[in-house]
Amino acid sequence: MSDNKASKQKPCRRCNSWSASAPPDTTTIHYEKFWLYRHCSSLQQRDTQAQKAGRLFSGLLAMNVVFLGSAFISSMIFNHVAITLADVWILLSILKVLCLCWIIYYLLGTSRQLHAVLYRDSHAGPVWIRGSVLLFGSCSVLLNVFQIGYSSILIQCKSRVEIVFPSIDILFICSQAVFLWHHSKDCIQVQHNLTRCGLMLTIATNLLLWLLAVTNDTIHMEIESQLREVEQRFAGNETTSCTCPNTTTCKVFQKGYILLYPFNTEYCLVCCSVLYVMWKNVGRRISHHPIPHTKQQFKLQGVVFGPLLGAIAIITGICVFMMYQIQATDSTPSREVFVLYYSYYVVLLPLMSVGAVIGTVIHALEKKELDTLKNPTRSLDVILLMGAALGQIGMSYYSIVAIVATDPRDLLNSLILSHSVLLILQSITQNVFIIDGLHRQPFVPATEARHTGHAGQHAVASDLPGEEETTMTGQQQHTQIPPGKEEEIKEEQNHEAYDQRRVSMLELGQEIRKVSLSYIHSYSHLSWKRRALREIAFFLVLCNIILWVMPTFGAHPVFENGLERSFYGYSTWFAIVNFGLPLSVFYRMHSVGGLLEVYITA
Repeated sequence: MSDNKASKQKPCRRCNSWSASAPPDTTTIHYEKFWLYRHCSSLQQRDTQAQKAGRLFSGLLAMNVVFLGSAFISSMIFNHVAITLADVWILLSILKVLCLCWIIYYLLGTSRQLHAVLYRDSHAGPVWIRGSVLLFGSCSVLLNVFQIGYSSILIQCKSRVEIVFPSIDILFICSQAVFLWHHSKDCIQVQHNLTRCGLMLTIATNLLLWLLAVTNDTIHMEIESQLREVEQRFAGNETTSCTCPNTTTCKVFQKGYILLYPFNTEYCLVCCSVLYVMWKNVGRRISHHPIPHTKQQFKLQGVVFGPLLGAIAIITGICVFMMYQIQATDSTPSREVFVLYYSYYVVLLPLMSVGAVIGTVIHALEKKELDTLKNPTRSLDVILLMGAALGQIGMSYYSIVAIVATDPRDLLNSLILSHSVLLILQSITQNVFIIDGLHRQPFVPATEARHTGHAGQHAVASDLPGEEETTMTGQQQHTQIPPGKEEEIKEEQNHEAYDQRRVSMLELGQEIRKVSLSYIHSYSHLSWKRRALREIAFFLVLCNIILWVMPTFGAHPVFENGLERSFYGYSTWFAIVNFGLPLSVFYRMHSVGGLLEVYITA
């Protein structure tokens, strides 16, 4: 009877459609093994319900972990006696060990199962994202090494947790970097719920590490800003015994820790973005017959003015930054240095805004189709751009209110007011330009590729017979040499070698001339729209790089000028800068990646 019922049961259309489109070795795979599955009749509905249930459960897990860690960190800030920094480190160490266990299990178990990774998202984990993970991860590892060395020198007044915590952090950073480098594109098809929970636990751990790094950076900036006032009030009455001795090693560890500290916050945010894309891709099935897509490569051909103007902006910014840092490290920054710093921004930000507006107008004039395919990476890029921009936009509005309410006619105050307004406009126009460019179909020069392919085939075909002829003639000459004419033949060979060297030099000059002519040819044959888009994108890339470098390596005039701090109060303004400044730094770095993608697809 059971056999008759099984034979009378109607086949599922969803299963048939999958088996028709899937490759031959995946026709019998049941993807979402979950407790909601009972029959094959409503497989599509239960697949959606299972996916939503798995995402909901893993999201709730991450939310509870983040709330627990945030409660610990905030309690440490407001009540140093009940909750200490060591308690927070112990909690984060437990979370790191759990994440390490899951990452090792994924690398050695889940990813190696049969039919585990049938699909890979080509848009997820681009090279610049994985490269930034390795770069910031290396800097974070070096940061922990400096912290271990610094704590080892001051072991008499430091807790042993301050040595154990960085050691676990090094293992966590290295394993996570390897995991993201090799598996950031995976669309895992087995153990969906365990993978989702592991990814969300890792995301929550990175968020808590970022929150702790931000609060510690706040304390560090507070110590630096108030150090001069403390020295003036309590000169010669130092009672602190846990100070760095006057040795070169201790100074190197201390300065290296301060220099590399901002990279740790960037590493946590970048890892969160990559892990979120992996979480969205769990159980995702990509079509086996996608739209033909050619892999875009970064080429510097066709751009002249963008790199030139961007190089001028970078060189000028480095000079301004060095002057500001020299003033800030030796004494309190003078008014002239603040005027110079904000004047640089007031000149650069309008140029970036005008370039972004022109690029947006060119996008509107283009006849390229929009890319409407589902792309979790692009959706996350848009969310991160809009969310990270809120940091500097929020600080700008607070500065505008403080300046308008005090004295906007002063030269420095008017520059700060102009800087805040222009920063808001530049963030909005750049976001519109990047988001519009990310939703455009990439340009595919099919005729150029076909032409270069035929040219390469002809070149290979024309080179091979020549080589055979030279070898054959050489063999014939070698076999037909009489013994009495060896000296004459040697002289002839010397003349031939000289002639060949002369010909090779001429060929080298011709090749250099061909390369320069091909660059000029490619630049002249680009349409004015593509040329303008690439010039604007490259200029904005270089400008965002210098605007990322300056606040990352210590230039914080938004706090050191004293205007907003005196208006809002020390603690309130420091809390605003605490959350706004790291987001603005991350926004500049993430904008570089989006602009590079716009440049490549143009």
